[in-house]
Amino acid sequence: MAPPPGREGRMDILMVVIGLALLLGGGEGLVRGGVALATRMRLPMAVVGAVVLGFGTSMPEMLTSVSAALAGAPGIAIGNVLGSNIANILLILGLAALIAPVTAEAAGVEDRIWLILATIMGIGVILVGVTVGRVEGAILLAALALYIWRQLGRDGSAELVPEIVMGVAPMLLYILGGLATLIAGAWLLVEGASGIARAIGISETVIGLTVVAVGTSLPELATSIIAARRGEAGLALGNILGSNVFNILAILGLTAVIVPIPVPAALSIVDLALVAGSVALLLLFLATGRIGRGAGAGFLAVYAGYIGWLALSSA
Repeated sequence: MAPPPGREGRMDILMVVIGLALLLGGGEGLVRGGVALATRMRLPMAVVGAVVLGFGTSMPEMLTSVSAALAGAPGIAIGNVLGSNIANILLILGLAALIAPVTAEAAGVEDRIWLILATIMGIGVILVGVTVGRVEGAILLAALALYIWRQLGRDGSAELVPEIVMGVAPMLLYILGGLATLIAGAWLLVEGASGIARAIGISETVIGLTVVAVGTSLPELATSIIAARRGEAGLALGNILGSNVFNILAILGLTAVIVPIPVPAALSIVDLALVAGSVALLLLFLATGRIGRGAGAGFLAVYAGYIGWLALSSA
């Protein structure tokens, strides 16, 4: 499958690269400013970890999906959410486990239950009709509110959140600048990805499931690899579980409330099956107490096979 030819194709690729860079930089700035604001307001660290960081690190996916839905690119909007969840488990956790075995301690029973519930709800609202509408979005957001309420009652990981102290002007600059950068990055990413899909004749859904999904998951990828190299691979697991729940409940829910999302025809039962299958595979290994290097290699092999299948089916 050749890259899009000509000047327009090169511009689309450049827009995707710049968009991803802006999403990474904007997300980092928003998180730093948000944590500094929470520190200044003397909010409990549990609130900072569950809400400020939770939403902050999900903003690249959030704004990308909202921008795609508003731009009439439902394949990118839904593909981004589903593809990110697949990549989080098979690619990111697979790489983390390959570096250092991931113990199951960071995934409590309630964390696993929420992952199962969110996955079932996400697949359910996609299968129930031809559009993920505002009613379905509201149901997902109601579940998100319950999830956040439950998270706020957990103080165990609160001290993992670093305190950031800065002046009012830099704090506002981080927050507003980060948000503006995220919006610009999301627009560039969606426009470039849509152009690439049109130019090489593949669906926007495939682009959303692969390029956009992995791109918006880069913060989780970097965090997980760094944690694994420091011998704290368990932190990567907690990060991934929380991210997957947020992706479905917050991103898919809010996007559908803002603008109903038509379920793209290019979305196949294989894509949905892999979303559920990756969760089942993760839970199976968590039941054994750890995800070892062999399992990590297996996760990566499954992900490589999925990407290969997408490439062949789109040819």
